[in-house]
Amino acid sequence: MAEAERIIGTPDTPDAAGAGQERPGQDAAPGGRSGSEGAPAGSGTDRTPADAGADGSEAAGRPRGRRRIAVLFAVAAFAYALDLVSKLIVVAKLEHHPPIEIVGDWLKFEAIRNAGAAFGFGEAFTVIFTVIAAAVIVVIARLARKLYSLPWAIALGLLLGGALGNLTDRIFRAPGVFEGAVVDFIAPKHFAVFNLADSAIVCGGILIVLLSFKGLDPDGTVHKD
Repeated sequence: MAEAERIIGTPDTPDAAGAGQERPGQDAAPGGRSGSEGAPAGSGTDRTPADAGADGSEAAGRPRGRRRIAVLFAVAAFAYALDLVSKLIVVAKLEHHPPIEIVGDWLKFEAIRNAGAAFGFGEAFTVIFTVIAAAVIVVIARLARKLYSLPWAIALGLLLGGALGNLTDRIFRAPGVFEGAVVDFIAPKHFAVFNLADSAIVCGGILIVLLSFKGLDPDGTVHKD
């Protein structure tokens, strides 16, 4: 029986035939046959990373984008609330009263109505500064849709909160709508009087400059010039 299988049955078995076909193909063309027979697997392997990368980046990008936008608005809300509460306290407790010395003559709290821009500049252009503040808010809101960077979210949040704080004064305080005077109260020695909204705007601007020097874009990409 063993002798009959060796002579008759063995050459016709699929395993033997497959093995016989496979070795010549591998020996003759190591890359050619694997490319033809393995084309579906190879092409599938080539497509998978691209597809997975695109799908993965979108799947990971959407929640990450929402998270950065949430940080932006959380920082903006905190900066805006802090500025609003501080101004309410200053108007109620400090306006029409003597300044409060914090660090001798070097730092005082003194209530001042400012019709100009940050730090008291340009008092003759109140309406223009109001329009600029509103434009800044619109630009930040549009940029938030492409925001994937946490540092940029913090920086833009500070800008947004500060702009909203001063814009609220421009709209709702005397002498009129879009011409209201901003409440300033932080008075360092030999420096202009400012408020927390001005501080948030300056800090956000400095952070944006640093991020730009480092080559970090709002979408999270890093470029080198």
